[in-house]
Amino acid sequence: MRVVLDTNVLVAAVVADGLCRDLVRVRVLPHSIITSEPLFRELRATLRSKFAADPDELPLLSQLNDEAEIVRPARLRERVCRDKDDDVVLATAVAGMADVIVTGDDDLLVLKEFRGIRILSPRRFLELLDRR
Repeated sequence: MRVVLDTNVLVAAVVADGLCRDLVRVRVLPHSIITSEPLFRELRATLRSKFAADPDELPLLSQLNDEAEIVRPARLRERVCRDKDDDVVLATAVAGMADVIVTGDDDLLVLKEFRGIRILSPRRFLELLDRR
């Protein structure tokens, strides 16, 4: 399965023990992780500004950088999300031919699907994996 992990899922995996950490460190490993430079920049900036964390010191981000497929976000013809900043997540998923976007962002979750790409919360994604 080809998966885009939204920044909020990765931040939660880094800063807190729980569902997102389990999802990122264990459950998503057999799948292809798709990301883009804009999503990496957002992740690094968020970790620095909100959590005073040095992204270069985090093994999880190093592993993600080594293993993820980095794509150039597709051009979307028009704004899709209520929050225009979230369109880059959709554009990354389209460019990477993702099967699913995993996010905790309500502005994305409300869409449920975009161009055939399912948009799921971390819990729903884990439920999907458990059914397989």
